[in-house]
Amino acid sequence: MSRGRLSPVVAVVAAIGLAFLLLPLAGLLVRAPWSELPGMLAGGPVLEALGLSLTTALCATGVCLVLGVPLAMLLVRSAAWAAVPRRLLRAVITVPLVLPPVIGGIALLLLLGRRGILGQFLAQAGFGIPYTSGAVVIAQAFVAMPFLVFAVEGALGSSDRRSEAAAATLGASRWQVFRFVTVPLVGPGIAAGAVLCFTRALGEFGATITFAGSLPGVTRTLPIASYLAMQTDPGEAIAIALVLLVVSVAVLLLMRDRWMPGVRS
Repeated sequence: MSRGRLSPVVAVVAAIGLAFLLLPLAGLLVRAPWSELPGMLAGGPVLEALGLSLTTALCATGVCLVLGVPLAMLLVRSAAWAAVPRRLLRAVITVPLVLPPVIGGIALLLLLGRRGILGQFLAQAGFGIPYTSGAVVIAQAFVAMPFLVFAVEGALGSSDRRSEAAAATLGASRWQVFRFVTVPLVGPGIAAGAVLCFTRALGEFGATITFAGSLPGVTRTLPIASYLAMQTDPGEAIAIALVLLVVSVAVLLLMRDRWMPGVRS
């Protein structure tokens, strides 16, 4: 089929698919209580949930950067990894992407809960992780880290290693090569992964409510607040959903031209 020619049947089915994606969002915009929106967003619970969500999502993104960039380098650059172990490692990293978030929360609870494999020892030492803001950060980082790892992996795989080799030849240590050569080379990939991490962490619900609960001001993030508000005040739930929608669209527009050339018009 030549480019520019499209079967009428394919065009109709494609239009249905597009409507399937757009109509729920259009319904959200149509039913939004626009006149009451400023007051709802300025309310204490919403601002509290927004502040907590932004703080924990930023912290989770930081955790993903610290742990995910070296993990991506291990996945791409380590000569000690044969093909099979590398595929297994990639499969393990992929699991949080395909695992239902609630199951991820249960897994974290079984590991770090007060009676968990590691959590019981932390509890004995006076460190309780579940149902704290730290638990929110851990849950968000668990589900968001694969986005960073795979973004950085792609950047590393396509980068020119001759600059690193030249720096090493001139006497730079491995840390200096990593800091002053590798990181700038894959900077766009790291930035793209960080933005995706932040967005995914901001919208995380299942693992958070399972592992961290819903304590106002402590673990009640925007998605949880929206879910709870839907049962008592649908207008407030829609207002919170609009905030998350605006953030998602802003991220899409931010990444469109610089890091996602495939979606250019």
